[in-house]
Amino acid sequence: MIRRHTRALMPLAALTIGATAGTVSLTGVAGAETAGAAGATTGVVRAGAGEDGYSSSSRPSFNFGASGTLVAGRSGTDTMVTYLKFTVANPGSGATVKNAQVVLTRESKALPSTLSLSRVADTTWTEKTLTAKNDPAIGAVVSNVKPKSDAATVTFDVSAVVKGAGTYTFAVTSRVANTPARFKSSEAATGKPSLNLTVVRPATTKPPVEATPTPTKPAPTPTKPVATPTTPAPTTPAPTTPVPTTPAGGCAVDAKLVPSCGVLWGAAAGGFSDVPRDQALKTFEQKSGRTSTIYHTYHKGDELFPTKSEIAMTSDPANPRTLMLNWKVGYGTKWANVANGDQDARIDRLSTYIKANFGTKKFFMVLHHEPENDVVATAGSGMTAKDYAAMFRHTVLRMKANGVTNAVFVVAYMNYEKWNNTSWWGDLYPGDDVVDWVGVDTYNNAQPGGFHTGDFNYLMNRTTDAAKFPGWYTWATTKHPGKPIMVAEWGVYDSSAVVDGKNKANVFATVLPQLAKMPQIKGLVYFETAKDQNGHDIRMDDTPEALAAFQKIAADPRFNVKL
Repeated sequence: MIRRHTRALMPLAALTIGATAGTVSLTGVAGAETAGAAGATTGVVRAGAGEDGYSSSSRPSFNFGASGTLVAGRSGTDTMVTYLKFTVANPGSGATVKNAQVVLTRESKALPSTLSLSRVADTTWTEKTLTAKNDPAIGAVVSNVKPKSDAATVTFDVSAVVKGAGTYTFAVTSRVANTPARFKSSEAATGKPSLNLTVVRPATTKPPVEATPTPTKPAPTPTKPVATPTTPAPTTPAPTTPVPTTPAGGCAVDAKLVPSCGVLWGAAAGGFSDVPRDQALKTFEQKSGRTSTIYHTYHKGDELFPTKSEIAMTSDPANPRTLMLNWKVGYGTKWANVANGDQDARIDRLSTYIKANFGTKKFFMVLHHEPENDVVATAGSGMTAKDYAAMFRHTVLRMKANGVTNAVFVVAYMNYEKWNNTSWWGDLYPGDDVVDWVGVDTYNNAQPGGFHTGDFNYLMNRTTDAAKFPGWYTWATTKHPGKPIMVAEWGVYDSSAVVDGKNKANVFATVLPQLAKMPQIKGLVYFETAKDQNGHDIRMDDTPEALAAFQKIAADPRFNVKL
């Protein structure tokens, strides 16, 4: 969700916006470029903040970095300041930034009559440590705006400051009494802060290529493959038959929802859109030609779930589905705090709700998917890899003690080489006694020769240093041979300047034969969105060729699993 998740890397020849200095992420070209004088082209590049948060004078030690809200203004004696950070890489030879705007989306309540955006010289702060005790000094005002109280968005002109490559930090403030502005942060599902750049490129400069998805914060910069990577073969031997046989009556599942044969089929559809998730899933099912066995949804903090609409999807007499509920139990706090019991009331409240509203019907529970993105490796941060493992363990054991017996717990990693190669990555695993399925979120670029371009085997088992990390599927089958594997999110997109329908279809064509060689994969859940934070199209039907190839996957009998 992530997210969900942005996963981007680009050559420095394109304009890029990212999380921190030297980091590349969140890139996309909105609309077609227009031709100008002597063949020059003008395009708009939009991206979200790599770091954002706010400080509160009345709560000087509190960090709001994980909040979905940014607040700027005054409430009584409390003064709140919103901070935003963007990094722009080299826009390319001869390219110029014509103008730049910071756009914020109002979350709720009325806006104050005046808002100011100021330059901040310090670019070293991070949203995970920002508080009123250490927030950076605010410099000269760059832009003043007078928004309508109910304006959907607020736009600040920063053209005078953003001229090219560099890291830019801004502060948003208001002196209007008792009318603080509330904006959506980069943790929100929609309406994230953005820096919009109008870029003019001469005729000799190639238009930018959309980036390949990467982690949102911080986005690592691994070495870009020079060609379609050669994927190490999984260590688990391939079955004797290329396509597993499926009984005429279909495959059944056990108490942990592991199928006796075949693979669970599922989707998280309609990501980063306003379409209700259940409606989006039904559309996805109709287009793909198969009803999902797994319906993947996302929740955080004090939200109570499954919701009525989610429960209804499991009760469809013709097409019952199993829920995969993704929960950030530590939302608004730290993993260490959850492990220490500070959020037991939150866990208990949800446990009571599940027992009262969902009975004993089995469901998957993912706890804080893609934790690598949020690790702060510094001891005592409360967000180390070991803190994540402790949070996961505590939540599982508490829910079980509360009588939640129908949850099947999944740990869901990112398949991103930079994180996999770190010294702390192995510390994330919570333990076999609290993990029922080992999961992964992984994405491929269909652009030939692009970053993260490869087949399905590469999607599951890529590595930049086999000595440090052998590839995700190899790791899972070697370290946890008794655990079923859940591909909790997977997707394919094409970051070519001109999308070729055959590119994505060619990747889809590798799924079935290579899936047959990975028998420990027991669940395959597609993440579908027309536009993620990077503007990438991860739909399976964005071209006729892609849809036809995906429908062949969906039609395979190995997904005939009975609930």
